Amino acid sequence: MAYRLIIVTIPVSKSEKEIDELLERYEVLSMWQAESPEGQLILNILIRREKTEAILNLLQKQCAGIEGFRVILVPVEASIPIPEGPVRILPGEEKEEDGDTIILEDLVDMLGSKELVDRLSRHEIYADISDISRVSNVYIVMIILSSLVAAIGVLNNNVAVIIGAMVIAPLFGPNMALSLATVLGDIDLAKNALKTNFTGIVTALIISLLIGLFAVVDISVPELLLRTQVGLGSVTLALASGIVGALAFTRGFRTTLVGVMVAVALLPPLVSFGLLLGSGNFFLASGALLLFLVNMVCINLAGLLTFLIQRIRPIIPEKVKRAKKMTNIALIIWILSLLIFINMILLRRGVFDVIRL
Repeated sequence: MAYRLIIVTIPVSKSEKEIDELLERYEVLSMWQAESPEGQLILNILIRREKTEAILNLLQKQCAGIEGFRVILVPVEASIPIPEGPVRILPGEEKEEDGDTIILEDLVDMLGSKELVDRLSRHEIYADISDISRVSNVYIVMIILSSLVAAIGVLNNNVAVIIGAMVIAPLFGPNMALSLATVLGDIDLAKNALKTNFTGIVTALIISLLIGLFAVVDISVPELLLRTQVGLGSVTLALASGIVGALAFTRGFRTTLVGVMVAVALLPPLVSFGLLLGSGNFFLASGALLLFLVNMVCINLAGLLTFLIQRIRPIIPEKVKRAKKMTNIALIIWILSLLIFINMILLRRGVFDVIRL
């Protein structure tokens, strides 16, 4: 069982009773408190992981406007003694409080208990994704190095070297960040993700293009030809990569191997496009470019749909409206783009069939 420790700092003006009344509607495993030297109330709340987002949402709604309010979320590897769950009050039961009768079915709707899901809270997901989706000197260096390694691997038909390039390629974060920003209606994160993605793509393209201009590019190399052949199977691979990538964040999986899977779908075709374009093989280059674009669209579409299915959404009213608008626009763009690219795949296949005849 995974646990989280929520540390809440709040002015004493917000009475302990009010906080207790809010939290007792949830299955808090343990709670203790202290007072800081500045006179603020510090609450420590031990909770199961799947309850985290609902409690964070509740605290944000009730206390966000209070000066000095802060929440820190800490993963808990273990607790001694093992926390025992509190007595569960079933929906439909009634609870007496200060002479008022509260139906818990109403509380479910009012407080968003339907948000109790078996995944990381959106706050943890946001922190993880935003942290690896920024443009930095390290990011650019990693893109340059992974592009160099991938180009060498492709030109020498060395699969092991290509896989090594995937391990260091940091293309995973920006694509997942764009999907997350869309479902959360976060314009700043979306701009940052687009900027980071664009920087990575342009950098990798320039490196591979320069190598293609000065190196001998043998178009008969199997690993190079493989990246110029795009089919419906490529769509399936890219969709699977996007789904696994999004699930890696929402369920707290280790993201290194998943990042390799996403990078496999993006970096090799992009580097192959640059190599072929630099060497003047424009028709084959168009195939590599089409494969890259198909993979990019599928990964973002799959990530977006996975986040939606996982019920990751904002709680601030203006962001809710913005998120719906951004999500609808993104779905239209990605689906239409995918349909166009599938049509291009079929047309390209028809051209190859004519050439063979």
